[in-house]
Amino acid sequence: MTKPLEKISFNRPSLVGNELAYVRDAIELGHISGDGSYTRRCEEVLSQLMGGARVLLTTSCTHALEMAALLLDIRPGDEVIVPSFTFVSAANAFVLRGARPVFIDSRPDTLNMDERLLAGLITDRTRAVVAMHYGGVGCEMDAIMTVARNAGVKVIEDNAHGLFGAYRGQALGTFGDMSTLSFHETKNIFCGEGGALVLNDLLLAARAEVLREKGTNRSRFFRGEVDKYTWVDLGSSYVPSEMLAAFLLGQLEKRDDVQAARQRIWQRYHDGLAEWAGRRGVQLAEVPPHRTSSHHIFYLLMPRLDERQALIAHLRERGVQGIFHYIPLHSSPMGQQFGGRAGDCPVAESVSDRIVRLPFYSSLAEEQQMRVIEAVTSF
Repeated sequence: MTKPLEKISFNRPSLVGNELAYVRDAIELGHISGDGSYTRRCEEVLSQLMGGARVLLTTSCTHALEMAALLLDIRPGDEVIVPSFTFVSAANAFVLRGARPVFIDSRPDTLNMDERLLAGLITDRTRAVVAMHYGGVGCEMDAIMTVARNAGVKVIEDNAHGLFGAYRGQALGTFGDMSTLSFHETKNIFCGEGGALVLNDLLLAARAEVLREKGTNRSRFFRGEVDKYTWVDLGSSYVPSEMLAAFLLGQLEKRDDVQAARQRIWQRYHDGLAEWAGRRGVQLAEVPPHRTSSHHIFYLLMPRLDERQALIAHLRERGVQGIFHYIPLHSSPMGQQFGGRAGDCPVAESVSDRIVRLPFYSSLAEEQQMRVIEAVTSF
């Protein structure tokens, strides 16, 4: 009897260092509710990676985006420009404050927002631009920052994919007024669910602490700056548990090993699929000049929707999980409530129909990856 092939899933989280030992230590220290020593150590590491910015761990990247909306005092009637081809949190965080999302189309090369369209979307109601670094390849940040600054508009980098990536030698997430990070299980560095708010404008740090602690000045109390803490502002419960921070520190300490593995996997896909892609008219993930990729995902852009669907089915038959990605926000039921219509963002619509993401995680063995490549090239 033929043994069935082991299924190669799209993602598989794995331990890389002292994650479990640190979780046990956090429990034994008797402080697991958040903002303890492991939280501080994670924030220190991330601050160094983010050029000295103030970093606050959060329960998710979504919550970090919600904090950004609160920090900017987003109100009903405001507009926020967001990519159509991105995760829904980039819009929801501002819609929750009453803002109207204005959807911007994608570039056909990096799939990031098309910065050439940005100036034409800014109105006197525009308060912010959310620049999302798709796949960990940086947006055209020079152009985005110039347009935004000239219009007096804040920039938030949705850096969920981009930790360890760079644009013109500068770390992604350090250009805008603030940025957000994700430590979801599908990310390069993870703790299951988690995120961070990165404050490049340090004047925002004091209020951010309050928003993150349910609107109280609890952090100042624990530093001995006030003799009691109380409700002083809006806020919610955005502080992750110390056990998640402990797990995250174990991951962060091995970041160089993780990134080296992911770079090898990304390059092996690119080299192994280039000839097939050229013959089939398939666009591969690319890294343009002046960028350092975080090597977060590897994708194929098939010529047509029917070919994309056929390839996913072909891979499934061979025990390989290939998946598509975002449905454009402007064409979604909620997006249409804000004026989005089919055809508004044609590149995003085309990409959404044609993209296939291949299995990609740091413990993906070479023999497993060769099975994926063989499955793709046999299509």
